[in-house]
Amino acid sequence: MKGLVDVYPYKKVQNEVKFLILKRAPDVQYAYQWRMVGGKVNTGEPFYSAAIRELEEETGLSPNLFWSIPSLNQFYDHNSDSILQIPPFGSEVDTEVSIALNHEHVSWKWISQEEIDTYIQWPEQKRLMKLLADIVISKQILNEWIIEL
Repeated sequence: MKGLVDVYPYKKVQNEVKFLILKRAPDVQYAYQWRMVGGKVNTGEPFYSAAIRELEEETGLSPNLFWSIPSLNQFYDHNSDSILQIPPFGSEVDTEVSIALNHEHVSWKWISQEEIDTYIQWPEQKRLMKLLADIVISKQILNEWIIEL
């Protein structure tokens, strides 16, 4: 396995960012947790391609704007005795398209920035969601971060 990716699907409503979160199924890793989109990178697959693929597999959505958040989700995994560094991606999505969950999830919802701490348990994911919201609201997505689709 080459690595992992995180994708933070969002929509901008007036001057607020709403995040799409997914509730994990009972028979998968992170059962019953509310999370963003995430998954494994296949051998030979660029991280950004894996992120787009995971977004489509888990939600049926395609990004309108796709960009690399200028930070990492980083934590220690005792099972592999390694420090994981996971690139995060922001994905602005079309809210008119219906969401089609795959077998890994049982529910979805849109949450506001104020609700992040209520639903998201992992500290780095909380931090990255708040960073994404700050960047989007202040209109500071740099051209260098945007990934052409």
